[in-house]
Amino acid sequence: MSELSYLEKLLDGAEVEWLALGQIAKKIYSGGTPDTKKNEYWENGNIPWMSSGEVNLKIVYETEKFITETGLKNSSAKFVPKNSIVMALAGQGKTRGKVARTRIDLTTNQSLAAITLDEKTSCSDYIFHFLETQYEALRQLSSGNSGRGGLNLQMISAYKVPIPCPKNPEKSLAIQAEIVRILDKFTALTAELTAELTERKKQYNYYRDQLLSFEEGDVAWKTLGEISRKISSGGTPKTGVTEYYDGTIPWLRTQEVDFREIWDTEIKITEEGLKTSSAKWIPKDCIIIAMYGATVGKIGINKIPMTTNQACANIQLDEEIVHYRYVFHFLCSQYAYIKSLGTGSQTNINAQIVKNIKIPVPFAENPEKSLNEQLRIVNILDKFDTLTSSITEGLPREIELRQKQYEYYRDLLFSFPKHETTSN
Repeated sequence: MSELSYLEKLLDGAEVEWLALGQIAKKIYSGGTPDTKKNEYWENGNIPWMSSGEVNLKIVYETEKFITETGLKNSSAKFVPKNSIVMALAGQGKTRGKVARTRIDLTTNQSLAAITLDEKTSCSDYIFHFLETQYEALRQLSSGNSGRGGLNLQMISAYKVPIPCPKNPEKSLAIQAEIVRILDKFTALTAELTAELTERKKQYNYYRDQLLSFEEGDVAWKTLGEISRKISSGGTPKTGVTEYYDGTIPWLRTQEVDFREIWDTEIKITEEGLKTSSAKWIPKDCIIIAMYGATVGKIGINKIPMTTNQACANIQLDEEIVHYRYVFHFLCSQYAYIKSLGTGSQTNINAQIVKNIKIPVPFAENPEKSLNEQLRIVNILDKFDTLTSSITEGLPREIELRQKQYEYYRDLLFSFPKHETTSN
């Protein structure tokens, strides 16, 4: 049986009606934020309070912050019952338009819309799965995919959703429940894999810390400056000059440095852009440390020759002293420490700080023995790293495939015919 015929069998001739959320919801409302300067609104609070950034959780069992009864009474925050849907009205990045389902009673800030449904006629989990398919459409509705646009309660109330045979609530709920059952199977599998990935990361961190701990006398601590052939940073061609961009030269920014191998860059520059800036080529297998911005302290390895911006410290190691992947694993273990070396409100670090970071070199007086020991450690840690980080194999790849499978069946199960005069 084809997937389409399965959907037809599921509906069994039932009429699908597109109804506005405002027609089927008990209530659609937003919350508020207690004054952050008043400790009595937050300190020792026990009322879960959710911000728009937490909508990425998909299913909300707990919140990062809590407010007090006083904070609730003196703000626009409102209770949202469990098994409701919350949607981001605004938010940084691509948060706007995302939805999550609540499994606890909570309150929200003003950037979230709460949708409570009458479970006698519509299933909140069914509506949640459908709204996930509408992410791009909701973003376009809220002043386009870019800029500072936002959704509002009127837009959400008017947004139409497909309800099978609404005149027969019992049959309608049975169809909705079957669609939820199918999709939740995929969701549960993804959650299991994600939980396993979390445990494997803990295991990797444990073995990494054990393998990189040395007895006194077995190791010499050398600075990155001492074990490198060259440490440099890059540059940025003048923005807004079209002749400098959309070329063929890979150009790396710090937001792309994330404890992994880097095989490509989001932006390419031209030969002219390279010549007129401080950007410069670096050979493959350099260790790259992000020095500025939100990713400061994160580590990467470029697997192709490329150029970088000025916020990247590019370390070309002396391969006669250290193995580049050995240094990579050690620096990844030192992320919190490296980040703590930063100064200023942005906690930036600089090239001098990078040069002074110390690396444990085992059996430093015997280069051959040292490199063999480093390679032994690398081989063990690379196996864990592949399992926990690889996007071509290991758990991240498996999770990505399961997510795509879920999205495929989700879109298929919501491919109801829409009447020509009905549109969101």
